[in-house]
Amino acid sequence: MKSRAGILLFLAAAAAVAAGAIEGAAAGVQWIAPASWKSQPARSMRVATYEIQAAPGAESGECGVFYFGQGKGGGVEDNIARWVGQFEAAALPKRETRTVHNLRVYMVDVSGTYLASGGPMMQAQGKKPGYRLLGAIVEAPRGLVFFKCTGPAATLAKAQADFQSLIGSLAKSAAARM
Repeated sequence: MKSRAGILLFLAAAAAVAAGAIEGAAAGVQWIAPASWKSQPARSMRVATYEIQAAPGAESGECGVFYFGQGKGGGVEDNIARWVGQFEAAALPKRETRTVHNLRVYMVDVSGTYLASGGPMMQAQGKKPGYRLLGAIVEAPRGLVFFKCTGPAATLAKAQADFQSLIGSLAKSAAARM
């Protein structure tokens, strides 16, 4: 018999998908990306990439979702330190640890001048002042899943509730619950 919480989660997911939200899954977890975010074509080393709608007068942002395999991709603290290190003149990062549907989630929020790299072994894209990163690392049943959203601070401020909604939608996938 399904639990009340499981049924409510299923109904919320069904309503979100009906409203145009985007479902995603990796490493034994699933999530629902906001309907206002646009799914992007597949990219190397990413499970998913979403374009975050721009705030007025700003550029759009991006949310990349990464899963490298169980035990791969480094630990929570190493990745948070790397993300924070991608900012110059950064304000003190805000950190939070929470549990979402029995999944441990480590959150970070940092702002400053983003030292935008093009990825491993790729040329840097240059410094981007006034940027922000909203990140979450999820302890999924089959390893860590990384959610890294970057963009102009105004764009990510506008998208913060959507990011929180995505994190709140995290749940173990049906296969992982068995």
